[in-house]
Amino acid sequence: MSDSTTSATKRDVGVVIVAAGSGSRTGSDELKQFRWIAGKPMLLHSVQAFQARSDVAMVVAVLPKLYAGDPPPWLFQSDLERLLVSVGGPHRGYSVQNGLQDLPPEIEIVVVHDAARPLVTDATIDAVIAEARRGHGAVAALPVVDTVKRVDENHKIIETVDRTHLWRAQTPQAFPRAMLDEAYATAHQKNLVATDDAALCEMLGLPVVVVPGSERAMKITTEPDFARAEALSMLNE
Repeated sequence: MSDSTTSATKRDVGVVIVAAGSGSRTGSDELKQFRWIAGKPMLLHSVQAFQARSDVAMVVAVLPKLYAGDPPPWLFQSDLERLLVSVGGPHRGYSVQNGLQDLPPEIEIVVVHDAARPLVTDATIDAVIAEARRGHGAVAALPVVDTVKRVDENHKIIETVDRTHLWRAQTPQAFPRAMLDEAYATAHQKNLVATDDAALCEMLGLPVVVVPGSERAMKITTEPDFARAEALSMLNE
């Protein structure tokens, strides 16, 4: 049974939704995380998906500085008692760390999610949280099914890469809070930067596993991705 429907679920999960990027690759002046997709703004999809769960105590939406003090009004179409707004930093790691610091102390499990993946499923959220409760990090991911080529700067193929153990990382990613706090504290001391939270933990030798993700959780990066996401939103998982 999903945590979102279990009446006795412990409410100890905190969620950091990273929505502080400029979204410049879409070619639009409007922030992509504020654009509408499948009937509502992209960021609102994620906020409401996590707040629908009974195990989530707080959701922190990390926004660009310009919007953190005056968020778009549609963001408040959510449970305001379980919503905080934090200010994004110069890169993703700073944004996550700012969100972490704003989570209340009773949080034991932290989920980090990219607002650019608005169609996250509850089953995927269940899976990463369940692994985090076992004491390690967990990343939603999909196995690589295409043939992978390594090329040089002139696009000449150097080799074909064995894809047997290759996975495409997505979000959400979930961690015991103590583990993620340790990772970011150490990263700050050593001036380490990683592309996602799992990579940061890996750099520090902290255990992380993958769980099956979903094609619905595609990352919206370029303009054509909006049409693809609209189509996926109409399909049952």
